[in-house]
Amino acid sequence: MGMAYSNNPNIPQVRRQAVLLVRRGWSRRKVARYFGYSHSSVVRWTQRAQAEYLDGRQLIPTRSSRPHSHPKQLSEEVVAAIVAERLKHGRCSEVIYEDLQERGIAVSLSSVKRTLARHELLKTKKYHRQRVVVPRPLPSSPGVLVQADTIHYIDWQTGQRFYVYSLIDVCSRWAYVELHQKLRSSIALAFVLRAQAKAGFAFKVLQTDNGGEFAVWFRTMLAAKGMALRHSRVRKPNDNAHIERFNRTLQDECLGKYSTWKIAKGKDLDGYLHYYNTERRHMGLNMKKPIQVVQSY
Repeated sequence: MGMAYSNNPNIPQVRRQAVLLVRRGWSRRKVARYFGYSHSSVVRWTQRAQAEYLDGRQLIPTRSSRPHSHPKQLSEEVVAAIVAERLKHGRCSEVIYEDLQERGIAVSLSSVKRTLARHELLKTKKYHRQRVVVPRPLPSSPGVLVQADTIHYIDWQTGQRFYVYSLIDVCSRWAYVELHQKLRSSIALAFVLRAQAKAGFAFKVLQTDNGGEFAVWFRTMLAAKGMALRHSRVRKPNDNAHIERFNRTLQDECLGKYSTWKIAKGKDLDGYLHYYNTERRHMGLNMKKPIQVVQSY
């Protein structure tokens, strides 16, 4: 029997109590008046409890109002033909679609793809990387959560790429930056270790985006150093809001958005980092400086 859809989270408990009262001898009309529901609703509840062999201890959940069929859904014969074509030669959706059209079976390409997905007959990407889920810690002290990233530059004179490896501690906003001409996991690891030595406090969780330089080898080597690696969600830069904002500040106040390797090397990065960490006040820190927050712990 169908039941009316409801968003009320207490309805399953009400149904159970109504069925219990009926089993204790109350009439269905009395129960309906007691709870303020129609007589037919109480009848359906008791019939459902009897059909599902409920003994009164289980709740009677609300059934989904989602329809079980659609007037335009594919027939069983068409679905069977799609699956058979896939299992016969293992060809892609486009080829299966053309073969079905040649046989006079009217079906759209999107329907073929949905059917294959529903029957789990789509090929998965072999290069899909499994991410280890690391909970995001509360940055209660320096080093608990550190964010790292790389800024990609193209030298407009030579066309060569170079990279800015950046890092910031979320709690204190202490930052560290290095320039490199290569994008490698080994460089990223050495950069993080030098940053930790420079900071003077231990890094516990490092959060990065899904760049290739922060892949499996990088995670393994960090774990050997006592650091956990967590990744932001794909195409969700706000997960790394602190390092993204620092990168913009670094470009606005020091490196610029468009530069060359020669110009970038000529910038006094050490001097800017000293200013950023020891002299620059942060509104997010109640006008404190990063070094003041680090020294307070």
